[in-house]
Amino acid sequence: MLGSIRGLDVRFSMRSMTKSAVRVAREALAVGRQTFPAYGSRTSRHDFTQAQLFALLTLRQFLRTDYRGLVILVAEWGELRKVLGLRKVPHYSTLAYAARRLLPEAEKGGASTTPRWSSSSGPALSA
Repeated sequence: MLGSIRGLDVRFSMRSMTKSAVRVAREALAVGRQTFPAYGSRTSRHDFTQAQLFALLTLRQFLRTDYRGLVILVAEWGELRKVLGLRKVPHYSTLAYAARRLLPEAEKGGASTTPRWSSSSGPALSA
């Protein structure tokens, strides 16, 4: 399967699917480091790299949780913090702002595999 992150083609193998959140985090961190600059701004506080935030947002999707739920999981999961190199846990709003900045297509409801039907062009229902 082929995916695209900010114009960079990323190949995903269906055979390499995993159920390990730590492995997903490690892979997402590697992709984030290749894709994004370390920090969004020269004047940022440098608490978290954009790659770390991208990995956390990827985990949010993988674990099917919201921002607050992810923050709680990360706070309680030492191995995950170690893999991501987190010295502290981000506030949920940091993740929400990062999602808006790093994943603008997802915020707009962009590229999705789920078809969207309008009421006039949707599949016909038989009575």
